[in-house]
Amino acid sequence: MKNGAIQMVDLFAQYLKIKNEIDTAIQNVVNTSAFIKGHDVTLFQEEMSKFLNVNHVISCANGTDALQIALMALNLQPEDEVITPDFTFLATVEVVALLGLKPVLVDVDPQTFNISIEKIEAAITPKTKVIIPVHLFGQCAEMEAIMNLAKKYNLYVIEDAAQATGAEYRFSDGSTKKAGTIGHIGTTSFFPSKNLGCFGDGGAIFTNNSAIAERIAMIANHGMKKKYYHDEIGINSRLDTIQAAVLRVKLKYLTNFNAARNAAADFYDSHLKNSNIFITPLRAAYSTHIFHQYTLKTQNIDRNALQDFLTQKGIPTMIYYPVPVHLQAAYKKYGFNDFNYPTTNMLSNSVLSLPMHTELTESQLQYIVDSLNEFSTKTEF
Repeated sequence: MKNGAIQMVDLFAQYLKIKNEIDTAIQNVVNTSAFIKGHDVTLFQEEMSKFLNVNHVISCANGTDALQIALMALNLQPEDEVITPDFTFLATVEVVALLGLKPVLVDVDPQTFNISIEKIEAAITPKTKVIIPVHLFGQCAEMEAIMNLAKKYNLYVIEDAAQATGAEYRFSDGSTKKAGTIGHIGTTSFFPSKNLGCFGDGGAIFTNNSAIAERIAMIANHGMKKKYYHDEIGINSRLDTIQAAVLRVKLKYLTNFNAARNAAADFYDSHLKNSNIFITPLRAAYSTHIFHQYTLKTQNIDRNALQDFLTQKGIPTMIYYPVPVHLQAAYKKYGFNDFNYPTTNMLSNSVLSLPMHTELTESQLQYIVDSLNEFSTKTEF
């Protein structure tokens, strides 16, 4: 590859484009030495609130903490049931188990990879209290239908929007809302590779409910409203000031960053859509897609052979996710039945994510699709 090594995510090249702003923001924090709860944290929360058009943004240490704190804020009882998709990163389910709640995994839609509405309703019992949809790979789950179910059965909805910051959901009446602002609570991660990522760990929780927001802020701060007065058991989870300063800069560019990802996805789509061995990602009519990942479904081929072929060509790929949650050793005690997850099993055995970031060049994209098509021509049907 003549134009430099292709990376799955190129954070350094992105940094170079905004280097002066980032360096100045970090230096300003160092100059004030307000490394914890500095002014940039407050400003970032305000700016994020405006970007999302949501009343409250409470920052925290990471996306996993965001999910845990959201659940802690709802006064749930041991063994209360939480419905969430099987095809997801484990953190979504992990926090449910850590809090002594019961994770109820359901299968996903084979086209969008997001949680199946039909499977949600079939899984609801008298002990169900929460639905956690995951906006996987940058596209919203079918939130209007999920909120209708929540209203019908008197359930809370916590959106896991870690992979979809900036995506928009379109309601049937034509109105739109940003991912993470539709449910009772939304959560996100600012892990460096995310569409909006900091230079370490970070996360945030969103809500329009002032009472829930107050409780979330208290739980994230050792259960304190007033310093040294602990009203309930909480945790210590905060976004440090340097990370907030970085995020303030990057938030200004997020719309452009997401547009660059869409341009790369458009290139992939146009060159791969007629393939016999690749199925390009579906873009649902009810959501924009910001392509945190560009994930193909493979068919009629040995996916591992394809991945090895691309590796030899200098093209990195990833499998998100190779082992479904229901098959993870740590979750055997819940007795999940493999028979109930045919779509998740199919996806885990067939998906392959291509390089996706804001700095992909046209020549790099061309090289990737040429290599994929080369593999395709060598495949016998």
